[in-house]
Amino acid sequence: MIQGSIVALVTPMTEDGAVDNVSLKKLVEFHVEQGTDALVAVGTTGESATLDEDEHCQAIKTVVDYVAGRMPVIAGTGANCTREAIRLTQRAKQAGADACLLVTPYYNKPTQEGLYRHYKAVAEAVDIPQILYNVPGRTGCDLLPETVGRLSRIRNIVGVKEATGKLERVRQIRALTGDDFALYTGDDASSLEFCLLGGNGSITVTGNVAPRLLREMLAAALRGDRASAEALDAKLAGLHDSLFIQSNPIPVKWAVAEMGLMGKGIRLPLTWLSEDCVPPVRAAMQQAGVL
Repeated sequence: MIQGSIVALVTPMTEDGAVDNVSLKKLVEFHVEQGTDALVAVGTTGESATLDEDEHCQAIKTVVDYVAGRMPVIAGTGANCTREAIRLTQRAKQAGADACLLVTPYYNKPTQEGLYRHYKAVAEAVDIPQILYNVPGRTGCDLLPETVGRLSRIRNIVGVKEATGKLERVRQIRALTGDDFALYTGDDASSLEFCLLGGNGSITVTGNVAPRLLREMLAAALRGDRASAEALDAKLAGLHDSLFIQSNPIPVKWAVAEMGLMGKGIRLPLTWLSEDCVPPVRAAMQQAGVL
């Protein structure tokens, strides 16, 4: 089971919006050096919604190749079309990904039965470990604990990224799944409590900017050391908030560029961070000791 700090990696781009593989390699090396536990390639933070299928799959393969077995790589392969999700998951497996992360189908708002059948179809079509991803604030549908419990009985569905910020779901989902089913939070601000309650780690945005500190905080929480985890998380609190001051990944891409790890590239309809939002992000980076 993958545990700890799983960074939802930004996809670096040039100012004209092309994927920047030179900076992508720099980011991979940065996370290896900083001790990040695993990377998610081309998830929400990686701008999956604006990459076409070939770009999406090539970016996954590039991350896998650059990592070269030094940490697990989880590929973002969710889609609101089941056939497309199957195709992306197949290509991620071919690229060498260790697991896939599949967001709930967005916009079309399926029922719980529809969500169950969607994930079951992908799992049966592609024999690779698969992690469910529930983020109703973005998708318009909520994958309920009871449905997660049903899906956990499918052999290669191995975990869930629960991004509602509802801490009671740790207990609810754990009771319906068992200890060998991984529970990851997608809400940085509550990741400390999530792990203290029995979660297995965080698929994190903050980890793009302060990876070592975030990993140390989560490691303390996972071993039940509340005092150490709280002391570390106090340094990260500003990032947890300011990195969502505008739509993700706008603030985090600005922050990573400010660290000199990539250029100022993002794809429409997303835009570069507004000038009035720069001071709080910069102050949070200083608080975390990364500037």
